[in-house]
Order: sequence, then structure tokens, then C-alpha cells
Amino acid sequence: MNAVIFDMDGVLFDTERLAIKCWDEIGVKCGLGKVGYMVMKTLGRTREESVKIFENEFGSRFDNDIFQREYKTWLDEYYAENPVPVKNGVYEILKYLKENGYKTAVASSSSKASVLHHLENAGITDYFDKIICGDMVGKSKPEPDIYLEACKGIGEAPVNCYAVEDSKSGLLSARAAGCRVIYIPDLYIADEETAKAVDYRFKNVAEFEKFLKRKQI
Repeated sequence: MNAVIFDMDGVLFDTERLAIKCWDEIGVKCGLGKVGYMVMKTLGRTREESVKIFENEFGSRFDNDIFQREYKTWLDEYYAENPVPVKNGVYEILKYLKENGYKTAVASSSSKASVLHHLENAGITDYFDKIICGDMVGKSKPEPDIYLEACKGIGEAPVNCYAVEDSKSGLLSARAAGCRVIYIPDLYIADEETAKAVDYRFKNVAEFEKFLKRKQI
């Protein structure tokens, strides 16, 4: 195993819980009520796919232009005063991977602008050899495109890459690409069918790091 490919939201950053708080507040402001629960329905999806899910849920009551404007304003105000919430153990595992010759990549369904903002805010951009985002591929998760592109970008066959995921669409995407699938639960708890796509399950990235160290012995 020569490489580790990370999903971003829910794996590197605790942004999914932040999104629940945000969507609850702006949902009320937009007349939809608290809509934080929609995070669970859109985990691992691109913005375009998420918009369709919202339209199916709320119909004509949902105005995407207004929602996106309020969403951007909320996040801009939040990040003006707060750092991106980095998951425990992220800095340590990235340092370990770099020092031990692993190739690394990010494969996130989020937009390139969002991904780069978060990585730069956390000061970890330089740890990654390749960054692939949802708006850089034809089909996002659960299709395998994003992982295949990440593997291609770092010059490794999927079978030689660990893919670290937390969402159903992400787990299925990594499995379809042929990667070795690492599941670190965040908000989503895998059902029996999705669990079959998982090779290893860990509580957090620190536990995954311990696993990698044991493999080196």
C-alpha cells in the first residue's frame, strides 16, 4: 500500500456538524424551518446534486439563489472569527504519512474553492500530492470517477491506495474505484449493505495511524 486518499468533510474537518447549525439557522431565515437534517441526505454529494435533493424536499418553497447567498454569508462571518474545525489526529497522521513516504491526495465532493479554502485555513495544503474536487470530475460520488482521478494523479493503481471515508456515497465510490476502503464514522452510520464495501473500520484517524504503524513492523 503506497498511498492514502482522504475525503474532506467529516474526515479531515468537522464541517458536517457545522453545516447542520448553519442550515438550521438559514433555513428558518428562508422560511423553510430548521433544515439541518438535510445534511444527512446530502452527505458526500456535490452542490448541484444537493440542490436537486433540496428541490425534491421543498419544491417551489426552496429558492436556491437565496439559500446559497445566505449560506455564503453565514460561512464568511463564521470563518472570519473561527478556524476550520480540524478533526483530532489529522495533523499527526499527515506528518506520519509524509515522513514515511506515502503519497497522499484529497478526493472531496465539495467545490474546489471550498476545499482549497479549508486546506489552506488549516495549513495542510502542502501535505497533499493531489487534490480532486467535485467540480473537477464528470460524475461525483457514489460513482468512482473522483477516486480514479485521484489515483491517476498520484500515479498509483487503486488497489495500492487506502481511501478514507465517512459517508455512504463516499464508501461506495471508493469501493467502485477498487481502493482499499477505510471507514471512519462521523454522522453517517453504515447500514449492512454499505458495510460490505468497507475493508477496515476505525474510530478516528489516530486509530488508523496506529494501524499503519503496525503494518510497517
